Amino acid sequence: MKHFWMVVVVAALLLSGLSGLTPSALAAPMPAVGDAAPDFTLPTNTGDGQVALHDYRGQWVVVYFYPQDFTSGCTLEAQRFQRDLPQYQKRQVQILGVSADSVDSHRQFCEAEGLRFPLLADEEGTVSQQYGSWLGFISQRHTFVIDPKGNIRARFQRVLPATHSQEVLAALDVLQRP
Repeated sequence: MKHFWMVVVVAALLLSGLSGLTPSALAAPMPAVGDAAPDFTLPTNTGDGQVALHDYRGQWVVVYFYPQDFTSGCTLEAQRFQRDLPQYQKRQVQILGVSADSVDSHRQFCEAEGLRFPLLADEEGTVSQQYGSWLGFISQRHTFVIDPKGNIRARFQRVLPATHSQEVLAALDVLQRP
């Protein structure tokens, strides 16, 4: 049903002459590198059912926003983060995925793909809006690297799902150098 409404919204935008709007025109401003990462608490499919960004203070965090569970690009991106999870763990980095999908959808997606990192349900898009990643009904594909002090150290806007995890790991190698 969600796919149907996504198609309806896109068709309405095109028919109403708003097709000239870019994704960035529909989203709030994105926090800059060096800014404090907006704090949040969201429901998740893992642990005690809630994840708060401030709970990870003192360690590196990768927060990646993606449009929808079970779609080809999102599945590929999640698979790559899972494949590389031991490399993130070695660097003491927590991965958090965020989309507008429900906790139940995330649970099914994690089970189907063998994902071992939390996916967070931002069903109203509040957190996606804070990070400039909201399109009105889905999150855009953006990633933020947050340092142990809670500051944004890198952000990725043009993400290719097949290679993005390796791109983030390369950035972490530079950012974590003493």
